[in-house]
Amino acid sequence: MARTLPLALCFIMGVLMACQFFIPHPLSQSFLDLIIKWVRIISAFALALGVRSVTLRHYERIKRRKGEWGFSVVTIVSLLATALIGLIWGVGAKSYLRLIFSNIMVPLGATMFSILAFYMASAAYRAFRARTKEATLLLIASFIVMLGMVPIGTAISPRLSDLAEWLLSVPNMAAKRGIMFGVALGVIATSLKIILGIERGWLGGRR
Repeated sequence: MARTLPLALCFIMGVLMACQFFIPHPLSQSFLDLIIKWVRIISAFALALGVRSVTLRHYERIKRRKGEWGFSVVTIVSLLATALIGLIWGVGAKSYLRLIFSNIMVPLGATMFSILAFYMASAAYRAFRARTKEATLLLIASFIVMLGMVPIGTAISPRLSDLAEWLLSVPNMAAKRGIMFGVALGVIATSLKIILGIERGWLGGRR
């Protein structure tokens, strides 16, 4: 029963949502609005469960002095301090929470993405080494695109920007659409497996 009920609910809701998507009717739209409200309520409970899970995990690390447990202390202190500040002083435009977000979260995010740029440069160096015909083609295309996107490329040749635009609009767009088609088919296949009860990993990993 503990596994049958979630599987039955998943099957019924999956079929109903598929029907709702393909049947444009006021009743169908009302059903969608009701489901969206339920999703918001369930998301709030999921957030509470997520906070509890993060807190327990880091508490165990601190208790056992496992690994770099000092970061766990920072995580729990930051979590509690942010929650208390938000509950006491609110979340308005001039609140302390907004101040924390603007002066801590935004710079931390920018720092993380700046570090990612170095990893991307390293990956690009490995991918663009002209060892094969495909890598050579990729190297030439990327070189043309980079030159076409900066003023020095237009100074070298006015056609470089047009060629770069064509590379982005035609071959690059075709590859992106192919990837998106593949992702969409994968999502559909996985959704059908979950709705039909073939994929049961979301129940806890046991079959």
